[in-house]
Amino acid sequence: METKRQEKIARMLQKELGEIFVLYAKKIHGVIISVTNVKISPDLSICHINLSVFPSEKAQSIIEQVKKDTKSIRYDLGRRVKDMRIIPELNFHHDNSIDYLENIDKLLKSDPPSPLSEEEIG
Repeated sequence: METKRQEKIARMLQKELGEIFVLYAKKIHGVIISVTNVKISPDLSICHINLSVFPSEKAQSIIEQVKKDTKSIRYDLGRRVKDMRIIPELNFHHDNSIDYLENIDKLLKSDPPSPLSEEEIG
């Protein structure tokens, strides 16, 4: 369970990282990167960030590129966040929840309607 302090810092980092990734995505045309979740360790030294990438076909290559650019992203974050003495180590992960929801939506649309009428069900 996260403490209030962890939650506040995670929200602040999510906001700042979201702004950083808006600028980062402008360099890579045709891609939208959003920060979906941020979790920080109790000692505030390690931060796990879930990123959602659209279009999802480019997600793996974008996440690999983000992992290569972690040092510069951490530097940018340090310049934006003055409240923290030590900027946490950043670990990026792909958040595929949107792909999962799209798959469920596709399955629901492809499901044929039930042969039972409304009166027979209720």
